[in-house]
Amino acid sequence: MGRTVEGVFWVAAYLAVILAPLIVMMVSPTPPGRSFLAELSVALAFVALAQTAVQFLLIARYRHVTAPYGIDIILKYHREMGMVAVGLLLAHPLLLVADRPAMAGLLDPFGGTAGTRLGNWALYALVLLVVLSLARKRIGLGYEQWRVSHALLGLCALGLAHGHVHLSARYAATAWKEGVLIAISALLVASFAWLRLGKPAFQIRRPWRVAAVEAERGRTWSLVLEPEGHDGIAFRPGQFAWVSLSRSPYSVEEHPFSFSSSAEAGPRLEFAVEELGDFTSGIGNVEPGRRAWLDGPHGSFSPDRAPAAGYVLFAGGVGIAPFLGILRTMADRGDPRPVLLFYGSPRWEDTPYREALGELADRLALTVVYVIENPPPGWTGERGVIGEDVLARHLPEEGIERMHFVCGPPPMMDAVEDALRTRGIPRARIRSERFELV
Repeated sequence: MGRTVEGVFWVAAYLAVILAPLIVMMVSPTPPGRSFLAELSVALAFVALAQTAVQFLLIARYRHVTAPYGIDIILKYHREMGMVAVGLLLAHPLLLVADRPAMAGLLDPFGGTAGTRLGNWALYALVLLVVLSLARKRIGLGYEQWRVSHALLGLCALGLAHGHVHLSARYAATAWKEGVLIAISALLVASFAWLRLGKPAFQIRRPWRVAAVEAERGRTWSLVLEPEGHDGIAFRPGQFAWVSLSRSPYSVEEHPFSFSSSAEAGPRLEFAVEELGDFTSGIGNVEPGRRAWLDGPHGSFSPDRAPAAGYVLFAGGVGIAPFLGILRTMADRGDPRPVLLFYGSPRWEDTPYREALGELADRLALTVVYVIENPPPGWTGERGVIGEDVLARHLPEEGIERMHFVCGPPPMMDAVEDALRTRGIPRARIRSERFELV
């Protein structure tokens, strides 16, 4: 109930922020009215301005904001609302031109007035921001380079938009009205500044050290960290942290990894890292003793947040990481509840943590169903991918209500979620963790 109330509060706060400019602009004094299309154009622009500013809060990783929904949902909403903001800003000049075709010349980025040029450039900056986000992998833009360009383009777009409002908008001609608009944007941008400046200042007083980097099967490594000069952090099983192995916590090179160690095991932390991207491809070369920095814990993908009589877990590839943390925590707590784990992997010989899962099965009421895409000769287990047919053969019918947790590659997660709903599992009993940051 507490999380539900928090969720409703933040939705209401979001609506209040994006509608605040409209409310302020309606307060007297107001300019003489114009045509409906012109007024609609201006209203959409003010909403888009507020939405653009809110985007900085959505990526600032405030736990009170992300906790009711999960940070993966917040990031997905951030992406979608960014596109909505671009659409609203595109509609702003198009509606003006539709109302008065003679204004088409104002769309010239080097023509018109200073105010219209700033508005055009703000729109172009946002369009470029979206294009780079959608095409990042196809054009080979590195994750760190994309993060820097994403933030800079967002800040440029917001600043240019405020310049356009100052020079062109009749509704903000009153000083206190423009002050309200600037204050809203400044506060929301300050939340992002806290992420890039405030949090690192705190992290620098709580460093970590790489204790070990252990090779697992399937190009997967166990990264073990120990706290230096502090007691570590407390986290819930299934949560994750942003990890940086840079010289300074102010570096933009940080990546989210789920805790694969037990939440009850003490200050040492373990993460399962698969060689995939720019950073993780060199994880095997990291030497013990290297300094590390953590921002966490984050996430709501935890059985502690979803109590049930039992659990069904669906892992694909390195998606096993949060489930290792969950199962190890349950074992350390002596948790007797039944757990069924479906674990999909391309090849049996490349399936990491098989031995660890075997040991956990001896300590828990745990059943593991391996689903192998390319099984070895003589394989008698499940083949292919986790789908409705596999679920039909293995989902328990004992009559208790279990929670279902899903983590893995997006296609696998989509297939599992569809199969669960087909089998009548309500959405309220399905939890998913997607690390699709871009």
